[in-house]
Amino acid sequence: MSSSDSLRGRRSECEPLDRLLADVSSGRSQVLVLRGEAGIGKSALLEHLVRGAAGYRIARAGGVESQMELAFAGLHQLCAPMTEYLDRLPGPQRDALAVAFGLSTGSVPDRFLVGLAVLSLLAEVAEEQPVVCVIDDAQWLDQVSAQTLAFVARRLLAERVALVFAVRTPTPEGEDPLAGLPELAVHGLRDGDARALLESAIHGRLDERVVDRIVSEARGNPLALLELPRGLTAAELAGGFGRPDARPVASQIEQSFLRRIEALPRATQRLLLAAAAEPVGDLSLLRKVAEKLDIGADAMAVAEGAGLIEFGARVRFRHPLVRSAAYRAADPGERRNAHRALAEVTDPVSDPDRRAWHRANAAVAPDETVAAELELSAERAQARGGMAAAAAFLRRATGLTPDPRRRGARAVSAARAAFEAGAPDTALELLAAAEMGPLDDLQRGRLARLRAQIAFARRRGGEALPAMLDAARRLELHDAEQAREAYLEALGSAIFAGRLNGRGGVRMVAEAARAAPPGPRRPRLADVLLDGLVARFVEGGAEGGAVLKQALLAFREDAGGNADDIMRWLWLAWPASADMWDGQTWHDLATGVVRTTRETGALNFLPLALAYRAVVHLHAGEFDLAAALVEESDAITAATGNAPIGYASLHLLAWRGEDAEAAEVIEGGVRWATTWGDGRSIGGGHWAVAVLYNGLGRYRAALSSAQRACEHDDLGVIGPALLELVEAGARADAREAAEAALRQLEIRTEASGTDWALGVLARSRALLSTGQEAEPLYREAIERLGRTRIAVHLARAHLVYGEWLRRENRRVDARAQLRTAYDMLHGFGAVAFAERARRELLATGESVRRRADEDREILTAQEAQIARLAAAGSTNTEIGAELFISPRTVEWHLRKVFAKLDVTSRKELRGALDT
Repeated sequence: MSSSDSLRGRRSECEPLDRLLADVSSGRSQVLVLRGEAGIGKSALLEHLVRGAAGYRIARAGGVESQMELAFAGLHQLCAPMTEYLDRLPGPQRDALAVAFGLSTGSVPDRFLVGLAVLSLLAEVAEEQPVVCVIDDAQWLDQVSAQTLAFVARRLLAERVALVFAVRTPTPEGEDPLAGLPELAVHGLRDGDARALLESAIHGRLDERVVDRIVSEARGNPLALLELPRGLTAAELAGGFGRPDARPVASQIEQSFLRRIEALPRATQRLLLAAAAEPVGDLSLLRKVAEKLDIGADAMAVAEGAGLIEFGARVRFRHPLVRSAAYRAADPGERRNAHRALAEVTDPVSDPDRRAWHRANAAVAPDETVAAELELSAERAQARGGMAAAAAFLRRATGLTPDPRRRGARAVSAARAAFEAGAPDTALELLAAAEMGPLDDLQRGRLARLRAQIAFARRRGGEALPAMLDAARRLELHDAEQAREAYLEALGSAIFAGRLNGRGGVRMVAEAARAAPPGPRRPRLADVLLDGLVARFVEGGAEGGAVLKQALLAFREDAGGNADDIMRWLWLAWPASADMWDGQTWHDLATGVVRTTRETGALNFLPLALAYRAVVHLHAGEFDLAAALVEESDAITAATGNAPIGYASLHLLAWRGEDAEAAEVIEGGVRWATTWGDGRSIGGGHWAVAVLYNGLGRYRAALSSAQRACEHDDLGVIGPALLELVEAGARADAREAAEAALRQLEIRTEASGTDWALGVLARSRALLSTGQEAEPLYREAIERLGRTRIAVHLARAHLVYGEWLRRENRRVDARAQLRTAYDMLHGFGAVAFAERARRELLATGESVRRRADEDREILTAQEAQIARLAAAGSTNTEIGAELFISPRTVEWHLRKVFAKLDVTSRKELRGALDT
């Protein structure tokens, strides 16, 4: 098919591709996903793009279905020609990419650190020459390559780089990592163009009825228009006997290729089969296979002459459907022979994984030697961070394992890898297979634990809880450490299910966990956290609080050491520190984990760490910094395809109190939490609404929301919610409810004993005190909270103290407290609370001018974050590495910052940010 023919009727598709090149040339990155059915012309459009990219560097990759199990295969195709630029990357990025590509050994790289390395690599290349990356048949990319390229696509901004994917529709079952990227749907040709293309490809007379039938069947698919007539004789074309084939067009095209392959000599068919089974396109390797299979040299000429394949620098099929047709045309025995020959000629040192994979496909019966090789391939894949590939190797190894006991153990390992690769359905299938074998008690316990973990990952509710407890009990007699971890996971499941837990609540699970076997002589973080949480929910009060305090101290002391364990259990340790009003651990855990995840590039975990850090900054009154972290967290979850972590943004919304629809938005989050089975977040949502309404002075509504928040003993939520209930009850003449809340608050804060705890307790007692009893309590609250980072509650202590002073007719004293409160709250951006302070100031007779916005433009959250880092002396490369963007994008943002702040240097930037 000529270039002009392939692009007949494609002006509307070519124009956006031409614009894309112009945008890239001017320094604006572009991403585009071409979607359409097989044969619709996506590859031809990619070639049009490449032909138009004179002066650009072209990088190519193509997905191959049989290569989907090999981690980073697609990414290696794309980036291998650029490895001379690796030395320009920051050390962690360079090392991650080298390990991923098998160029060096090292610890498992985070797949998103690899993504950042690819982003930096493309940006480096683009500094010298604009880069156009074309990825054909992206639906067949290996999982980690697809996820990595999707991440890169979402982080490109100001680099001279284009990423253009071609994806077949419908896409294979499973998650589509490219979903949400800019798309161009490639549809069939109009009838007029379809007829012209058909007539240009067929010489001789065509019967109009045959033309009508072919055009109708092809539905505008260019490849179908060219291939379907090849199955018709000259008499059929001229005489009106069309094919009454009702199969889908893609199937018809493949059937056409099958017929053409079956018409070739047997030796040529076997050569095409070998080429289809060898996904790399290595011509020298294919020649060796041909020699092994006794295929003569003329077979290549015959295959090329048939227009089905090209033997150039690489072996390249005319279309992916030719490859699949060549493979399907062979019987199983011929396929095994082809794979056996490929295994024999594949170097076991430089490419052991492909050799193992070919040997597996050549196996006729279970073979322990091959299964063991696949197991080693899985270990190598895991070392490179290719968990999906590891799962595939282990799954195949399971099927080839003759010994039933060993087969069951491998099935459990395969299931664990599949779960960690994000394929829970596959994991459950493997677990079901494992259960049919002769497992020992320890293996069955591990299997039960993995099944429970899958259930918890799918839904946070209590459905996973019985399975988690069962797994923990099974493990007790055989592996005490795993049993304790399983009990901690069960307790965590109950904590997050909260009020949605239908099995007796968290206390019942804590009672069961108390019976866990003793921990090791040198307790791990998991052990001390389990003991602390059990004490919190069983003993309560001072006794339970003391044990949990010791557990949190262990986490704080280990914050710079055992990073893996801290990240693993942060989801429980961080809310536990809030529950104990332990501001130091609360701050150190969030700060340390963000630093660790940035340094290691653990982007899958970073959004959660950023959300925790954002809440810490929020309570410190640093709303803009909290907003920047929330924005970064959301950007990374979008880039990684994960669900956004919404609670930090909802709490920020509540504390700002400036959005008229804030309550509705937060309630929407509560509904989502209910659907997800996250009862703890339901409590957190009601607490956030109570904060919002207390700020707005709508105390009855605040009381109702706070009471709903306090209906369950949610870890890290119940204490702050009691604060809001006391204030709302005191202001809404609901003294009985407020006093009951205060009694609960006293138990919790006195067990903690920190300045944060005792400061908010003093403020709450003051709100319910009268006369001279109140003032020392207000002063104690201000003094204690002034020694903490919890500035929002310090400001609110000044506010309620000022309100009390005004009601005592001490206007001068009231003005001092209210002015302090107003200045602090306004400076934070706590609009509703600041307005409450302003109204009180007016009531004292003081005039308060509303502060006008500054004339200069406001920086976005990301611009502000970049500006702060630049002002602190970080280079563009360092900023890019910290924020997971390229140095060129940092430069682009800084130009906007300089313009908005009217500065010309980083030295001036420091001064501008200080004003």
